[in-house]
Amino acid sequence: MLASALDSVRLFLHVLAATIWVGGQLTLAALVPVLRIRDAELPKIAARAFNRVAWPAFGVLLVTGVWNIAVTNAGSTDNYRAVLAAKIAVVAASGITAYAHTKAKTARGLAVFGALTGLTALGALYLGILLAG
Repeated sequence: MLASALDSVRLFLHVLAATIWVGGQLTLAALVPVLRIRDAELPKIAARAFNRVAWPAFGVLLVTGVWNIAVTNAGSTDNYRAVLAAKIAVVAASGITAYAHTKAKTARGLAVFGALTGLTALGALYLGILLAG
């Protein structure tokens, strides 16, 4: 059975934004050591460029996530609601740690908040898969 046009747009936008948010973080994390070898300032420049697409993608994730809940939450089971609550918490943590990463001033702060952002983004992705199943 094919999804309706509106459902397919909603899901497309959500998956596209997740691809940018999660995939971009993983890609940037892989590039940082190489960029740092060339010039210590290059990771910061790359991160600022990534933020220009990452934060709008995170906004799209929030909007389409609420839209997903509004469309699919009716008649959901207790298990579904528990996973949804966990996903909402992990998404919030991902946004908060990403923001903290942008404000970090030390190498340790950058590393800790960067790692937490990546882990929470991956966790949100996994929980989203559980919800879709």
